[in-house]
Amino acid sequence: MEFLTSSPEIHCFSELLDCSDGEEEEILVYGEDLELNPFDGLPYSSRYYKLMKEREELPVWKVKPTFMECLLHNQIVIVAGDAKTGKSSQIPQWCAEYCLSIHYQHGVAVCTQAHRQTAVWLALRVADEMDVNVGHEVGYFVPFESCCTTETILRYCTDDMLQREMMSAPLLTFYGVIILDDVHERTVATDALLGLLKAVLISRPELRLVILTAPHMSSKLQNYYGSVPVIRVESKHHAEVVYSCSTQKDHFLSALRLLFEIHHTKEKGDIVVFLACEQEIEKAYQMIRQEQCHLNPDLGELIPVPLYPTKQDLIPKPSQDKQKSHQKYRRKVLLTTSFGESLIWIRNVTFVIDVGVERRKVYNPRIRADSVRTQPISQSQAEMHKQIPGMSSTGKLFCLYPEEFTYKEMKPHLPAKIQESKLTSMVLFLKRMDIAGLGHYDFISRPAPESLMQALEDLDYLAALDNDGNLSEFGIIMSEFPLDPQLSKSILASCEFECVDEMLTIAAMVTAPNCFLHAPPGTEEIALTCWRKFSHPAGDHFTLINVFNAFKEASANPTSQYCSNEKWCRDYFLNCSALRMAGIIRVELVEIMKRLELPISAPDFGSKENTLSIKKSLLSGYFMHIARDVDGSGNYLMLTHRQVAQLHPFSSYFNTRKIPEWVLFHEFSISEENSIRVVSEISPELIVELVPQYYFSNLPPSESKDILQEVINHLSPVSTMKEEQKTNNDNKENEKFPQTPAEQRCTIQ
Repeated sequence: MEFLTSSPEIHCFSELLDCSDGEEEEILVYGEDLELNPFDGLPYSSRYYKLMKEREELPVWKVKPTFMECLLHNQIVIVAGDAKTGKSSQIPQWCAEYCLSIHYQHGVAVCTQAHRQTAVWLALRVADEMDVNVGHEVGYFVPFESCCTTETILRYCTDDMLQREMMSAPLLTFYGVIILDDVHERTVATDALLGLLKAVLISRPELRLVILTAPHMSSKLQNYYGSVPVIRVESKHHAEVVYSCSTQKDHFLSALRLLFEIHHTKEKGDIVVFLACEQEIEKAYQMIRQEQCHLNPDLGELIPVPLYPTKQDLIPKPSQDKQKSHQKYRRKVLLTTSFGESLIWIRNVTFVIDVGVERRKVYNPRIRADSVRTQPISQSQAEMHKQIPGMSSTGKLFCLYPEEFTYKEMKPHLPAKIQESKLTSMVLFLKRMDIAGLGHYDFISRPAPESLMQALEDLDYLAALDNDGNLSEFGIIMSEFPLDPQLSKSILASCEFECVDEMLTIAAMVTAPNCFLHAPPGTEEIALTCWRKFSHPAGDHFTLINVFNAFKEASANPTSQYCSNEKWCRDYFLNCSALRMAGIIRVELVEIMKRLELPISAPDFGSKENTLSIKKSLLSGYFMHIARDVDGSGNYLMLTHRQVAQLHPFSSYFNTRKIPEWVLFHEFSISEENSIRVVSEISPELIVELVPQYYFSNLPPSESKDILQEVINHLSPVSTMKEEQKTNNDNKENEKFPQTPAEQRCTIQ
């Protein structure tokens, strides 16, 4: 699908991160002939020349002649640049100029980003600098949203979207130059692309690959690709670094105290705060907004901007109009984590506060869950934080840790995410690439064998692989959905159980950011009362359907639709942006279903038969996510391992009198407070009916497994007698017994 207009959140994102001071400088071009833009054939506007002056001041501009020469004579070019030197916005434009110079005979330019927000913002910024329209000459395509046409000559996209494009076009023949940006972030998709593009470059000698990375990655990339040119880009200025005398006991409160101290000094300049996790981003955002009314108005206004590396479209709208906002000084405060460095696009950052620690998720394949660890950031991350204020001659970095902490506690580099993440989706993609003829791939960092084996095992349980280990027809269809394979399996199962409409809503809601907001202090009980109106006795998956349907009903109000949505969400402590995103995701999933010619059953939510069908569909994909309350007090023991978890506070079962004994959950993570999220009640009879027998037989011994075995024996006593008879009559080897009910239970795979 193609959208030629951007969403309200995108306009808001662009406005909040705009570097201009609101005063437009008029530059008139005199002369008989106006200079024409070669990309659209129209005369350049005065704004183009204004922005060109700013572009020429960027550190990366000095290397343009060298870069263009390297691009002309080399298939691979590496640009190792400091943060905020302009490489992400300028180099893709130069690549577009290269494609234009050879009349697009080999294709157009595409630039990947690690984050959705960055891809959208860069497309908006670059279109402005090139003096062309977003959605025409410059565009973007990110998960569940596209703003491109067939005429687009420079595309920004997320790395996983280019990866998905390779499934239908393995040689990427539409592109003449591929730019991989932020390679040092080592996302799973980027690492996979680095290996797959090696084979593509051999098949397409005319293709150009440009790799943009931090300096510490350049030698590793050279070893990986061989003798390729490396262009170094350095910051204009070096920030003053101020270390604390000791490690802070409470790094979060220390960071906020320092933030307000800087604001009270009246030194101008925007501030970036690197926090440990996204929960701290949300907490800091709320605290700054609450404190705003107590600050001296003569100091100016603090504008907190939360930048979530793993969430989508959660940028708040400015609270004032432009005319009012420019009457006094406004200081932006960007709140992010160490993984959000590439989200920062304010060029006049003067102050950076770095807490020096992060909460990092590491996937454990043995228990199929993420462990959340609080640990020091790496030395390379700390170095990049120093480069953020590099455009300002008065830039300062405040490190909330002593200098020796850098060398004693921090590792030089963090492991690649491919070595710490769940790999089921990536292995499904690579299996799909085998079918496309690109079976030989080479990783720059080899994933752990245990993780790869667990991913293959899960795909086998989900019936995505055939007996030879290749993708089955079922697996090929699953790979068409930009979802976790377990969720894709549940959607496909819903076609059989005739509850597709409801399953698509669940898939959209669990894929979008969390729709329940953290209630401000003192309003927790009010929020819980509001959320209880959506509660469904069958569980959280069904509650999410109620929330989505209620949001749609509020959106259908013909009068003041946008304001009605916002007010309705505020009244019920719901995230309006997340619910809008769920709507976009659902529309895209419906389009995929239609393209694959899969049946979409009519909605029947609320009936007893429909509730049972939804549970069967969920179990078909999430039979590996089952837990049992072992003591009646909410201590849930995982069926696959010995970990114990409690219900998440957002669960509709939380703090209720009666909690279910057996549950199916969507997500589980190991942290200080182990919790299972999005939980629905499930019966043992339904479990043994739908869980594949070979998966059940591989479960470790436990009381829960014994209970399920008793259910199996109770449901199929005839089968048990026949098995005993077969054991006692060894001489009847060729006797054929009819298929037992236990074997029939494996049909939904």
